[in-house]
Amino acid sequence: MKKVKLLYNPSSGDNRIVNSLNDIITTYQKHGLHVTPHILEFGSSDIEFLTDIDENDDHIIAAGGDGTINHIVNILMDNNIDIPLALLRTGTANDFANLIGVPSDIIEACEKNIKGTVRKLDLGKVNDKYFMNVFSCGLFTDVSQKTPTIMKNTFGKLAYYFSSIGELPSFKKMHLNITANGEEVYSDSALIFFVFNGKTAGNLKIAYLSDIQDGFLDILLVKGDNIGEIIRTVFHYMTHNRHKSYPKDIIHVKSNDIVITSASDETTDIDGQPGPSFPLKITCEPGAVKVICPRAKMKLKD
Repeated sequence: MKKVKLLYNPSSGDNRIVNSLNDIITTYQKHGLHVTPHILEFGSSDIEFLTDIDENDDHIIAAGGDGTINHIVNILMDNNIDIPLALLRTGTANDFANLIGVPSDIIEACEKNIKGTVRKLDLGKVNDKYFMNVFSCGLFTDVSQKTPTIMKNTFGKLAYYFSSIGELPSFKKMHLNITANGEEVYSDSALIFFVFNGKTAGNLKIAYLSDIQDGFLDILLVKGDNIGEIIRTVFHYMTHNRHKSYPKDIIHVKSNDIVITSASDETTDIDGQPGPSFPLKITCEPGAVKVICPRAKMKLKD
């Protein structure tokens, strides 16, 4: 019987993964796959669990949010573990799992993952850390790390709206120097800075032109000229834009080689987790990770 390793974060989202373990194991066993569960501790025990791989292991299941996926992907990459990864949407935003079409119902997701197609997808890498969905710094980075978990679980993406409003009076603009594809593309104040491999952040559709199989990352920078006016423009863009175009206050560049410096060491974020310190070297790693996609054809959600 083929084996499947299940790593789950019991505190992600609404904690429903804990009550679904028996159904997950039963579903996989019906397909001749034996599931071995492991509670994520975000430490050495997770590495030991994943490095104990042999020829009988079919794939790995990551159950949690984007931070959980990020943690597991970094272990896979750091230890040269070349085995397909399946996702279960049990976090708050689940941006990357949603992008590749993982159903919200856990058992339906298991069935589709079992029958899904393995695709080689791009990864972003910033300094020595990998990211599946997005790297960021600026206003929303501070907000995402300061917003209480219970608020995220209860209100989802609205929690970031509520928290960001309170941060505006004390927020200090960044000054960034950005080089992409060997050329300077920006050197001025900025309010928010994203580097996307995926398309959404907090389930907000931001990086419309991003493609996780094109070998490039999408830089999106919000200028820091007039904070109040720009925030209104950006919120309207993220919640109402239907034309897939960027307003004048947002700079968009595609690149696979990015260098960012700043006079101050700004707070950074990788898929909802604290990121590295400046200066930053960001690259795209084409086709670096095998992911089981529920759809037979790789058509991503806009």
